Amino acid sequence: MSEYQYYEFQAIDRPLTKDELEGVRALSSRARISTTHFVNEYHYGNFRGDERKLMEQVYDAHLYFANWGSRRLMLRLPTTLLPARSTEPYCAENALTCWTRKGHLLLDFSYEAEDGGEWDFETSFTLASFTPLRTELAAGDLRPLYLAWLSALTRWELQEDVDEDEYTSTVEPPVPAGLAQLTGPQQGLADFLHVDPHLLTAAARASDAAPSQAIDKDALTAWIRALPPREKDTLLLNAALGTAPQPGPTLLARHRAASRGTAGPSTTARRRSSAELLDAAHEVRSEHTRQQQQARARARRAEQRARENHLDRLAENAEQAWQDIAHLIGQKQPGPYDAAVTLLKEVYDRAGTPEEFTRRLHDLREQHRGKPSLMRRLTDAGLTAR
Repeated sequence: MSEYQYYEFQAIDRPLTKDELEGVRALSSRARISTTHFVNEYHYGNFRGDERKLMEQVYDAHLYFANWGSRRLMLRLPTTLLPARSTEPYCAENALTCWTRKGHLLLDFSYEAEDGGEWDFETSFTLASFTPLRTELAAGDLRPLYLAWLSALTRWELQEDVDEDEYTSTVEPPVPAGLAQLTGPQQGLADFLHVDPHLLTAAARASDAAPSQAIDKDALTAWIRALPPREKDTLLLNAALGTAPQPGPTLLARHRAASRGTAGPSTTARRRSSAELLDAAHEVRSEHTRQQQQARARARRAEQRARENHLDRLAENAEQAWQDIAHLIGQKQPGPYDAAVTLLKEVYDRAGTPEEFTRRLHDLREQHRGKPSLMRRLTDAGLTAR
């Protein structure tokens, strides 16, 4: 069984220096490396670097996945954009780990497949689909953190050694707004972390509607104009020198926070226990199953009505049906032969009398007995002249 591992790193706030680039190149001779990107795939062996240290020192985003089910996404943001205290309630073992290093907050989203799970040779991801999460978090949108907590609860439910009292005593973290309207990158993260969709639906019931992400240019202009001149000078200087993160996300995050236009936690919703969420997810799952069963039943009834109508039309013009059968057989090809046999069975079901059908089938077999492929199909379908 062939192994496969994928590693990708990206520098967003600033490119790597010459010394940093040389240090990264020393870790792999086969990787595609630039001042902002690192990509490598392994079909044997392992990456020699330390992903955690690389994220702490030079990179802002990291993606890893393997075909035995392991997955990892790491993001780094300045603590000025996302304070550690905002993320702590969402941290959960084996799902989300958070720590700070040199003025940055690091978020480690992870998923480990259960022992004995099937290997996945089809799924692939790219870091570009997840990097927008970093901007969303910087703007105060905490939905990605809550999704990680739901992923942990999804896996926790599958464990057999958990006491029921633990589910009752464990309370969910603050519920961000907009869980029912995830962004594309957030839905991708939910899939990446195998969040139970029914659990997500249940959790979203206590989530306020997502605020508009549209930017009021006039309001933003007025807010920036009111910033102290020295602060604006510092922002521009750092942007020009590349010595600090680009100011755009920071300014937008501060502006939205000032106008309270973020997808932050609800301030009114009651915090639910894990047991309540899992019970609600069971109800959602049962309702979803019931709706699927009803939809399948409606589809079967519609299909049956369509077939009855088709057979009724066939009965009204049986002679045309026999002409169509002759035309299909005259094409002397496997596909038309199959269609002719199907049409013959429909004629038998509805058109004409049994005696007439037997006579015409006998004549048809006599006429085409030199076509063994057709004869075999008729015999296999039970269309034998008696």
